[in-house]
Amino acid sequence: MLIILAFILLIFLPYPWNIVAFVGIIPIWILELIGWNRTMKRRHKVVGAQTLIGREAAVIRACEPRGQVRLDGEIWEARCDEGAAVGETVRVVDRDGLTLIVAR
Repeated sequence: MLIILAFILLIFLPYPWNIVAFVGIIPIWILELIGWNRTMKRRHKVVGAQTLIGREAAVIRACEPRGQVRLDGEIWEARCDEGAAVGETVRVVDRDGLTLIVAR
């Protein structure tokens, strides 16, 4: 965002001030980039099927004990030992490969 401001000031300010503003904003922009880079490197990335554990899903094919559930618009194979009917909400408790283990 600062780089856009620097170019706008370069175009619209009169001669000596446009160069001063441009040269003044560029180091601030570089410091901003360094700060964002450090912030993003420290963030913990959460990805994969293990992030589904603890979430709720809707049963779309009865789990007796195997069926299917819809979670975030995706259809997953599921296993529910106590059984679950179509339309029920279940909670993901574990996974076995690409099969979610769910409980009512």
